[in-house]
Amino acid sequence: MKEEQMPRRRFLKIIGAATAAASMTKHYVAPRSAAAAPTPPGALRFGVQTSPQHTTYADILQVWREADELGFDTAFAFDHFIPIGGDPNGPCFEGWTLLSALAAQTKRLKVGLLVTGNTYRNPAVLAKMAATVDHVSNGRVILGIGAGWYEREHTAYGIPFSTASGRAHQLVEAVQVIKLLFTQDKSNFNGKYYQLKDAPFSPKTVQQPHPPILIGGMGQQVVQPLAARHADMWDFFAGDPEQAKQLNANFDKICQRVGRDPAQVVRSTSLQASQLRGDKDAVRGRIQGFADAGVQHFVLALSAPYDREFLRRFAKEVMPTFRQA
Repeated sequence: MKEEQMPRRRFLKIIGAATAAASMTKHYVAPRSAAAAPTPPGALRFGVQTSPQHTTYADILQVWREADELGFDTAFAFDHFIPIGGDPNGPCFEGWTLLSALAAQTKRLKVGLLVTGNTYRNPAVLAKMAATVDHVSNGRVILGIGAGWYEREHTAYGIPFSTASGRAHQLVEAVQVIKLLFTQDKSNFNGKYYQLKDAPFSPKTVQQPHPPILIGGMGQQVVQPLAARHADMWDFFAGDPEQAKQLNANFDKICQRVGRDPAQVVRSTSLQASQLRGDKDAVRGRIQGFADAGVQHFVLALSAPYDREFLRRFAKEVMPTFRQA
């Protein structure tokens, strides 16, 4: 399997998630409120991703504030410069500057991009950006990163676009560079793609030794071994629980092969339209099936116009079932 096939499939499927929200509408009674609750050890985590395309900043902010109040654990945008669905000439916000603004106006959500395209920025610059947002958010940033896949925007903006293997190996070096900068007073690195020479890094991140690193991607030769070695979270796409079970079993073997305890890496996936159809019991059962297959972190991927009523229903009728210790 080529390194870029599954990440691209995953991102494109995000666009259909708005249909999922609509499909649940008739099955729920909207609650008046839903109080935020801490996640007990071992419980599942839930997040929301607002695709920052064909929308406004005000609408995105509204969703993030509501998700914060409803008790979602995480919130993500994506990292693209032109829309990946719909009119490619439509509006699309830059991810990290958007993230900093949203981080400043939320209180408890862990925040990040699902995921940063490594090809778009020098990793040392990205590390500085992530550290800044970690301070803005008082220690709530997740550094999500992947190899990058959307060739069209690379071509449009003159950003070099290597082969799938080349981008995967760039990502390997980038993660090493970022972790060095996060943890060393001065860093040196002499790689094929990136170099550091007595590079200082201050201020350090609020979260120590560094923010959680989420690596997204399905490539078995390079990306998954990288995630096994370095990631705190691994984000992948699975069409059904059986596929998720097999992917997790294979990833466990990779972790063991590189000397990492598989339990140290949280498994994350997005909920797609087809996975949210049905009444609340069907949705709970669907989530339980993925949880039994090893998924621990679920992200509701939403497209504009965002269905905030859906978020309220999900927080009230679905999340509490999985909040028990």
